[in-house]
Amino acid sequence: MRKRFGIDIDGTVTCPTALLPYLNDSFKLNLTLNDITQYDLTPFVNVSGEELAKWFLETEPEIYANSPLAQGAKEILTRWEESHELYFISARNTHLLNITKNWFIDKGLKFDHIELIGSHDKIKAAKNYQVDLFFEDKHDNAVMIHEECNIPVILFDTPYNRDPILDGVIRVNHWNEAYAWVENWLKRSV
Repeated sequence: MRKRFGIDIDGTVTCPTALLPYLNDSFKLNLTLNDITQYDLTPFVNVSGEELAKWFLETEPEIYANSPLAQGAKEILTRWEESHELYFISARNTHLLNITKNWFIDKGLKFDHIELIGSHDKIKAAKNYQVDLFFEDKHDNAVMIHEECNIPVILFDTPYNRDPILDGVIRVNHWNEAYAWVENWLKRSV
């Protein structure tokens, strides 16, 4: 049965460490993913939140153009590209659409739709596109999407999203675990 998957991009399809080399280089740090224990990066750098936001706006096109794929993402998404609709819904700003589409093309990833919403509130887009399932790395997004849309949400485990989860939010360590859960869910959904 064909389903529509809502899929976050950064930290989900891209490796969650994609930002770290830029952050470390710019702020003379030596952070690893295990050091990043919350989504807000301000406490980890030696500048104000305003300066960090300015840096991010200036640096994000380069980060997004050069982000590595998360391990296993291409293989799993390729398995699903013909049998399901892949709707990528991201907090990236709309002016980054060409960079984003080019990244997908360069990585050989197909998509049915890419929606850059410019905020972390993905509920409206998930409802608008009537996604059946969502893939996310931001804890509060995963919980809110599940609660508001009443759909399962796959949460990719990282040190910054380890708060408790609800039933209906499924924590996985990698794309192969996500694939196994989804395939089992699809069999039960028939």
